[in-house]
Amino acid sequence: MCQQEQQVNAVPTAVAEIIIGIILGASGFNIVRPTHDLSFLSNLGVILLLFLSGMEINFELLKPRRKQKKEPGQITPFKIALEAFLGVALLSVCLALVLKSLGLFGDTMLATIIFMTIALGVVIATLKEKDILDRPVGQTILLTAVLGEVIPLMLLTVYAAINGGNTKQLWLIILLFGAAIILLWRFKQPYLWFVQVTKSTTQLDVRLAFFLIFALVTVAEKVGVENILGAFLAGIVMKLLEPSQQTADKLTSIGYGFFIPIFFIMTGVNLNLRSLLAHPSSLILLPVLVLFLFLAKLPVAVIYAKKFGARNGFAGGFLTATTITIVLPTLAVARKLRVITSLQSDVFILAAVIVCIMCPILFNAIFQLKPEDRIKEKVVIMGTSALTVPVMHDLNENWYAVRMFTTSSEHYNTYKSRVPDLELLPELTDEQLEQAEVFNGNIFVAALRSDETNLRLGQLAKEKGNFKRIIICQKRADISRVDQLREEGMEVFDLSNVTSSLMRALIESPAVYSVLTDTKNAVYSVVVRNSQYAGLQLLDWDLAADITVSRIRRGHEWLVPHGHTVIESGDEIIFTAKYQTANRVRRVLEEK
Repeated sequence: MCQQEQQVNAVPTAVAEIIIGIILGASGFNIVRPTHDLSFLSNLGVILLLFLSGMEINFELLKPRRKQKKEPGQITPFKIALEAFLGVALLSVCLALVLKSLGLFGDTMLATIIFMTIALGVVIATLKEKDILDRPVGQTILLTAVLGEVIPLMLLTVYAAINGGNTKQLWLIILLFGAAIILLWRFKQPYLWFVQVTKSTTQLDVRLAFFLIFALVTVAEKVGVENILGAFLAGIVMKLLEPSQQTADKLTSIGYGFFIPIFFIMTGVNLNLRSLLAHPSSLILLPVLVLFLFLAKLPVAVIYAKKFGARNGFAGGFLTATTITIVLPTLAVARKLRVITSLQSDVFILAAVIVCIMCPILFNAIFQLKPEDRIKEKVVIMGTSALTVPVMHDLNENWYAVRMFTTSSEHYNTYKSRVPDLELLPELTDEQLEQAEVFNGNIFVAALRSDETNLRLGQLAKEKGNFKRIIICQKRADISRVDQLREEGMEVFDLSNVTSSLMRALIESPAVYSVLTDTKNAVYSVVVRNSQYAGLQLLDWDLAADITVSRIRRGHEWLVPHGHTVIESGDEIIFTAKYQTANRVRRVLEEK
């Protein structure tokens, strides 16, 4: 029964909705017929689909990273993804030419665009389900899918301009990108204010999102560009404004909860299988298209196989063959330009549906997870002592990769056998720190003997690194300095304050002290992103029996949890549990 459920869940929602449309439309019971109102809602659906696709792009993966030490077999996701997609683009052109030489489909550029597309939404959903989005193989597949959505969309704009007779106005696309840049610059600061003052009756963040959509869609149409490119750019602008998870969830609910399903269902309604099956030419074209959609992604499988093994390489190739979300808007544009017949469009849609059903199932069946492949949080600890070395050993090795540095040769000789990645830095000059790549990581901890040295290192880490957290140890920190450092985005670990706080906890609340010093159970935090757990009471969680929730942070407020407390998406849960349990809980709750 469980296996059957997994196979059903492996079918993308878009495909299921198209199948429903086929059943309800002319190919099935003929209950639903295209009307002006349904066409209008369907057009809104495709605009929101492209908007949310733009919001799915993870720009953190595209940021240039600081030079790292070369290690054997080191994975560089963007480089691999770029090589794979270039191979896909070249092979797509060849397959389109073969299709033309066979006399099956004559529009080479349109066929090329369709063959190179990748359904980013389907890929993300499958990677999340497999829990590999944060691994090198997952990031590589994701970046390949991003290229397979952005590049075909740009080519579609050029294609529409050529076939629509607007080639002389093609340069006006610069105005569209200029408008997107201006909107991003104009709303960067106001958006932060919107987030603070928005409430259930105003929803300023959602209003801004729809303003961006309609503004850029309007500009796109005015300059003679396809409106879906404007919607896609609106999604990118919204993503760069760094919306909260709650905002993203609300926009996703509006899109996928109502408008986008109408687009997919109407695609199925408009699909005339009876007419398609009555024409022998379409019956010949269908299997060829299915085969070519798979063959177009062969370079992905070959290049991935060199880095991730043959099994996972071919699994990645199958997953990137999914094309449904961009193929449908592409065919809609082609029909509007009258460069493709309804029958040809139906064959392409049916081929995309068949491939989209098969690919996630094949990926889940073939892909084999490698535990050592996980990307861990990189922690840099400056200073070796009786405090930092035990902390390094206590950090969960499944979540953190720790590098330690010391300025003392005595400490280096003492701890080098106990600390796997320990380096000696006799002097803390800027040049030596750069050469040792001290400022390359996710979390930076300055825990040397001198408070001033720790403060200087923290400021250097902020200037030269890209850390999401910087922790500075201070033996005696005055309140004004602590407040100033926090305003600058740094955290202070006050040794004297921590010691007195633990003593007070032991006197006033022995249970709290026991929780903090328990060696079997530890305190963890996790941000709830899994929609299956958001909106439920704590007592209804199937995880409740395995963890003890002590606090909940919602926005800037701390809540005392009760069994009837309703958890919202974006809540940070502070809980105690065993290592193994905490690992599972964090994985489940963080899954989107």
